[in-house]
Amino acid sequence: MHLNGTHQLNATPQEIWKLLMNIDVLARITPAIDRLEPLGNDKYTAIAEVKLGPVKGSFTGEMEIADKQEPEHFTLRMQQNSRIGNVSAEGQIKLQPGASGQTEVAFTGDAKLSGTLARMGQRVLGGVANSLVKQFFKNLEDEIQANA
Repeated sequence: MHLNGTHQLNATPQEIWKLLMNIDVLARITPAIDRLEPLGNDKYTAIAEVKLGPVKGSFTGEMEIADKQEPEHFTLRMQQNSRIGNVSAEGQIKLQPGASGQTEVAFTGDAKLSGTLARMGQRVLGGVANSLVKQFFKNLEDEIQANA
């Protein structure tokens, strides 16, 4: 599955970068992530609770923040495992300065599912993924306002 898009935020790239590199903020704004625990070198244990239509499961795996070029772009890599299937995802985030202190956030990424999650979740996956992206940006906007 492939996702891509852009979103305008009322903050500078530096302000957004600072929020996204704060592991507590990242865990708070990322839908389905319950917590992130540091492993070192920009790697974290990620604990998630996911529901895709009739499929629900607890996932444990790793998340890595890679290819960082402050405050322009970075890559997020995740590998999540559960009894209902596995998720492997990679996404690139690019921050482009805009007018009046705004930033355009461009994202592109791919996710691969396996197991029951892939079989049962495939019918609803696109809609759920788009909802999760919208929720992520809404949470990030709320975080920006709280830190203003």
